[in-house]
Amino acid sequence: MTAMAAEPAPVPPLNLRERKKLRTRAEIRKATYRLASEQGWDAVTIERIATAAEVSPSTVVRYFPVREDIVLTDENDAVLAARLLARPAAESPLESLRAVLLDAVRTALTEEPAETRLRARLMVEIPAVRARLTETTAETAQMLARALAERTGRAADDLEVRVFTAAVLGALREATVFWAERGQADDLVPLLDRTVDTLRDGLSL
Repeated sequence: MTAMAAEPAPVPPLNLRERKKLRTRAEIRKATYRLASEQGWDAVTIERIATAAEVSPSTVVRYFPVREDIVLTDENDAVLAARLLARPAAESPLESLRAVLLDAVRTALTEEPAETRLRARLMVEIPAVRARLTETTAETAQMLARALAERTGRAADDLEVRVFTAAVLGALREATVFWAERGQADDLVPLLDRTVDTLRDGLSL
């Protein structure tokens, strides 16, 4: 029987130092997206990012030791895990992941459409970005797997939970690449919805 979903713990307010760090990360990201859009990824060096964001190169490296992480990572993983824990107790794990992850994509397309589309294009065009995406997806999958294990009453290192979560995120990543390879002509969210349906129903022959 599925365990009751735990209520997410209240998030304490950020102190001044933490807010400043988040603003700095946001400025670095904005500068990077702007430069990548205008000049192409290969021309976007740490020094140019630093100049555009009005910080030192060492600051860029301190916040983002891997350059590709500037366009691939954000502060949303913990939020996704909390939302996953808060899903209805009777909902299946697959439907919970569908709701949480597709909502995150929908929000990104609404609030940061240009950045979201540029990120997807870089995933296809730049091998280093594509390779790093595999690593960051695995990191996100581990965090969500821990939340899903807690939600379902399984052990934190449960193999089936880890495999299941990694499979869902890997499939959604592949659907995003599919979307980008075709010029982003379709609506991404329905493609992701179809992807989850495929995982649920299997492949018809």
